[in-house]
Amino acid sequence: MGRPKATLTLEGGDTFLTRIIRSFRAAKVDDVVVVLGHEAEAIEGSLADHAPPARLVINPRYESGQLSSLLAGLAAIDRPGVTAMLLTLVDVPLVSPATIGAVLDRYRATKAPIVRPVQGSRHGHPVLIDRSLFSALRAADPTAGAKAIVRAHVSAAGEVEIADEGAFLDIDTPEEYARIAGLPDRVD
Repeated sequence: MGRPKATLTLEGGDTFLTRIIRSFRAAKVDDVVVVLGHEAEAIEGSLADHAPPARLVINPRYESGQLSSLLAGLAAIDRPGVTAMLLTLVDVPLVSPATIGAVLDRYRATKAPIVRPVQGSRHGHPVLIDRSLFSALRAADPTAGAKAIVRAHVSAAGEVEIADEGAFLDIDTPEEYARIAGLPDRVD
């Protein structure tokens, strides 16, 4: 994409990351933790004047894969009283506060070990992971990441049927970014 996805801009002036932070804050998530790795200083600098508060955690092992960032975030939030972690990826910036709230409400109602938005056979973000799975995450195979643990613990109780396309929109290419940002097909 030519620069960190976290710093890509959206309509209205937010970056991917500031939009995610704002959405989590609007959904009343009280402890928002951002795990930084590659180009951490640039991303941190982009937040300086434009984002609601979030705790920043540096993952010095980011090159070893996505699981290392999840574990860095888990280390930052795991303390007595924490019952679950809510996880999203920086390339899913358009999830709505209503969807985040629906995931939290489903968890409060069911205590399902995994809660996630679904739309038919599609599943999206954010994903809520119950504390009972924290040890399994720490022991996960780095090549498989958290996916195997999530898949092993999904249940009907944790599936939240939603219409929010933003929960399923993963921006991985310049063409996908151009479509959602209203930019020309070519992104420098």
